[in-house]
Order: sequence, then structure tokens, then C-alpha cells
Amino acid sequence: MKPRSTIKDWAKDDRPREKLILHGTGRLSNSELLAILIHNGTSRKSALDLGKEILQLGNNSLNELGKMTIADLTRIQGIGEAKAVTICAALELGRRRQADRPNGRAITAGSKQIGAYLRTILQDHSHEVFVVLYLNQNNNIIHYETVSEGGITGTVTDPRIILRKALEKNAVGIILSHNHPSGNLSPSRADEYLTKKIKEAAGFFDIKVIDHIIVSDEGYYSFADEGLL
Repeated sequence: MKPRSTIKDWAKDDRPREKLILHGTGRLSNSELLAILIHNGTSRKSALDLGKEILQLGNNSLNELGKMTIADLTRIQGIGEAKAVTICAALELGRRRQADRPNGRAITAGSKQIGAYLRTILQDHSHEVFVVLYLNQNNNIIHYETVSEGGITGTVTDPRIILRKALEKNAVGIILSHNHPSGNLSPSRADEYLTKKIKEAAGFFDIKVIDHIIVSDEGYYSFADEGLL
């Protein structure tokens, strides 16, 4: 039987960890970076082989790979739960770094700026997630809140929860957002009704609904840009 293959057994130029130390992260391929996370292979596959298989599972797209679950990854022979957990944790750290919670950041560039930020956070979810950004009078984001999570086709959102948090944070403006796992960016009638309901209720407290942004892999949809607010 062929001895188990580890990164230490490879020629030095092929060792991802040593290559990273010598040349930096930018010189490594996606499969080499995954090999570092995997750490060691099996009797038949090197860590690099497994990294390539993982990328193929996500159609060689890191965006698609970010949607993979532990169950998805462990379908690959040689990827157990521990390795799958490590990969999922690394992908989540990358997502969080890219998103970078915006507390204290001013919203100055309209829907384009905030739409890109929200898309980074929400687009990889396989179920609907409803979030709210709370703003102060200087248009700075002072709080980010996940209000509800639901199924593939929808989530239930209670306006009272949104407004209670706005009062608690002394917010004068809010931006609503949720994702559409289907990829379709068009708002449903339920989306339009909920937006109207929250806007009317917020008005009684002098809180302005600045926008409602729907995000998916395809981009974003702004209620404000489309004249629906």
C-alpha cells in the first residue's frame, strides 16, 4: 500500500505551506490554499488532489464553494467532518473580512455602496434572511441586526421587533434588506406590503425607512431606486 501522503512528503517547491512562506499567499492557487487547510491527504490522494476535488465540487468557483455545507464537503472521499469544518470556517472568515461590519460607516453613495455590502453578507445563504441597518442623524450605521431567518421561499418578519430595536438604538433611519436564494431580484407582493407596513409604522416615531434592498447572486434591487418608497 502506498504510504500516506502529507505536505511534508512533497518536493519543497510543491509544498503549499513552504511556498506560502517563501513567496506569500498571492503565489498560491486556490487548490494549494485548500491543501493547507486540509493539511494531509489519504493513501491514494494528496492534500492538493483533495483541494482540486473540492474546487470541482463548487464548479471551480469560490463563490459557489462558499455555499457548500459540511454535508456537501464530506461527500468527497478523504474529507471528514474535521476537514470540512476547517474549510467552512475559513470560508466564513473570508466572507466576514470582505463584508466587514459597517458600524460607524457613513452611507454616502446610495444603494450601490450598501447593496454591495449586503450582497456580500447575504448572497450565500440557501434560505431567506432579513436584516436591518440602523442609522443615526449623521447617516452613520450604528447597528446591524439579523431580524429573522426562514425557509427557501420566505421568512416572517415582525415590524415591532424592527422598531423596538430602532428606539433602543436611538436610530432615525433604517435600511431593510433580505436575500432571494432563487436569484430572482423582483420583489414579491409580500415584500412590497411588508415595506409599506414598516414605513407607515416607523413614521409614527419619526423614523425614516431609507431603502429596502433585495440581494442575490444576480446583484441587488433597491426599492428607493425604483421609486417604491
